[in-house]
Amino acid sequence: MNTPICDFVKKYSDSEPTRMHMPGHKGEALLGIEHLDITEICGADSLYEANGIIAESESNASTLFGCRTLYSTEGSSQCIRAMLYLILLYAKRNGKKPIIACGRNAHKTLITAAGLLDIDIDWIYSEKNVGYLSCELTPDGIDTYLKNAPEKPIAVYLTSPDYLGSIADIRGISEVCHRHGVLLAVDNAHGAYLRFLPESLFPIDLGADICCDSAHKTLPVLTGGAYLHLSAEFNLSVGEQAKNALAIFGSTSPSYLILQSLDAANCVLEGLPSRLAELIPEIEAFKKRITALGFSLYGNEPLKITIDAKSRGYTGDQLAECLRQKNVEAEFSDPDHLTLMLSTDAEALIRLEKALSGIQNKVPISAEPPIFSVPKRVMTVRDAMLSDSEMLPIEKCLGHVLAVPTVGCPPAVPILVCGEEIDEHAIDCFKYYGITSCCVVRNK
Repeated sequence: MNTPICDFVKKYSDSEPTRMHMPGHKGEALLGIEHLDITEICGADSLYEANGIIAESESNASTLFGCRTLYSTEGSSQCIRAMLYLILLYAKRNGKKPIIACGRNAHKTLITAAGLLDIDIDWIYSEKNVGYLSCELTPDGIDTYLKNAPEKPIAVYLTSPDYLGSIADIRGISEVCHRHGVLLAVDNAHGAYLRFLPESLFPIDLGADICCDSAHKTLPVLTGGAYLHLSAEFNLSVGEQAKNALAIFGSTSPSYLILQSLDAANCVLEGLPSRLAELIPEIEAFKKRITALGFSLYGNEPLKITIDAKSRGYTGDQLAECLRQKNVEAEFSDPDHLTLMLSTDAEALIRLEKALSGIQNKVPISAEPPIFSVPKRVMTVRDAMLSDSEMLPIEKCLGHVLAVPTVGCPPAVPILVCGEEIDEHAIDCFKYYGITSCCVVRNK
């Protein structure tokens, strides 16, 4: 697998040119990588009008993923916005109303993108009370939803894997969606590696029409590197607008450092199947060993470990601090869970196991998180998001309408959505997860 972007930039840097172009550092070393940071000079191609080295590199990635694959230098957030734009375009071309049915645990970018594009969201709730970070949906559940929906959506949108490491039955759900004439879109941000498992779990391979991956989350790619993937059929329908969809929401100055990272990763991806084939059994054995130590695990994602902290006698935040004291930094913690994202480094598993084995077992915590209730929708996402708003302490938010998703990243999954009324149940949830204020629609 060649690396045309990396090769071009290195050749250019090695020629020691007089740089009369952006960026302003002119290749001078402050961090030590400036000599590789360029702009769209002659021969460097252009991300959204690619017909040279970037197009060649994206073609390499497309070969590896087995579908049309495009680069993003602004994470899956840019790709999610592009996905919704393409779904909106598909709806218009087919004379259908742009309604998307979404699993409730969607990333907040989905919500703001729907607001910007004036797409209506119909939320699908889990068949179990599993908290706001997971939304366990099944093919039978989606089938029932689609049969009973007052207006059939143009697409079903799922987050899989979710933040806690649960993977949905994408194959089964895609079959249901297509039987009903509905697209399936998947936020696969946490699963860029799934294509390269011994048995692929990549959404496009399992029947999804469009999906995105955050390459930087699970592959050796700089932060911001991501992919937009289109199935062959969906690409025939609206694929000529895919670059435009990304450009609408992207900077006109995409990072060439990130592009080089995506380009170089193609060489790694060639050998990733064999590496994962060796590593996955080691991880499964590791999970069994820490389960034997008394840790209760959640989810089924191969490269993620989510611990039910309360069963060990800790909150997730306390467990994260225990690991931090042993120089192990977790991905995420909250009152209930601790989430660890693994790498292809087997030595890191040894260090993690040693750190976990040194944590004392305590009396389990029996307190349950507040039960999430379906909130009342008062305004559309768009109207609420674009309304005049104010920030209020959570104690004063009862009865107000949420204007902006109140959640940081991680996990970037809102408890309440723009346009929904803040009731007592929502306030209980906000307090439980440490949210002390909300941005609400200003009362006139």
